Amino acid sequence: MPSEPFVNKNSIVREIWGTSDTILLVFAGASAEFALNKAVDWLYFTGKLPSDPLGRLFSTVNYAKAIVFSEKDAAIKAIDHITAIHTAVENKRGEAIPEWAYKDVLFMLIDYSIRSYEILERPLHIDEKQDVLHVFGNVGQRMGLKNLPLTYADFETTRNDHLNQNLKNGHYTKDLYKQYRKHLGIFRYRLLLESQIFLLPNTVRELLKLRKQSLLAPFIPIYKICRSLKIDWVFKDIILPSAYKQEIKRLNITSS
Repeated sequence: MPSEPFVNKNSIVREIWGTSDTILLVFAGASAEFALNKAVDWLYFTGKLPSDPLGRLFSTVNYAKAIVFSEKDAAIKAIDHITAIHTAVENKRGEAIPEWAYKDVLFMLIDYSIRSYEILERPLHIDEKQDVLHVFGNVGQRMGLKNLPLTYADFETTRNDHLNQNLKNGHYTKDLYKQYRKHLGIFRYRLLLESQIFLLPNTVRELLKLRKQSLLAPFIPIYKICRSLKIDWVFKDIILPSAYKQEIKRLNITSS
């Protein structure tokens, strides 16, 4: 007999993480903050991020997605596996990853899940935002993180504190954006930047010296219409990296 799901089947988190559209926006936001985070040197330590930034970020997204749609026992095993991977890296380097860095990644998933869904679908009610916080808070607690925010109001305050304290535009930032451009090509790289302008908190956007208004803004309503007519695949075939098209299709659990 299967155990209960890790995430309630009526949770808004399943709807958010059930379509590739919202997940790709989460990907865009996370790629910006990974580049700015003061602990990004940990990702450079393994060499995986600069050599394959798209694969590394998809790996993070896939772990989160697997947890969201797993039964409780399988999700706990996946979380413990993530913890074990990081512990191995810490042992190899001889020091511990700061707890704030773990929290930063968790906060990215919470914030960009909400922002992405609201851009592509509708504004979320406060209880739905609280649900997102609760789900990823459970992940953080299993990883052993302490003093996580319990209410969405507390999360907003803590999130802003982390954005102000833990980000900087340094040489890793510049190098990682060079890698994004190299692996995406100039057209898709520009799409990434425009998506980030549309999505990022002001603090993050300003650190990256991005303008306030995205050129994509007028096209979002058009894209929504195309999606409702089931012809959004035409755009996706044009803009998505061919090496990741099948992987992106597999991100869909519900119809998008």
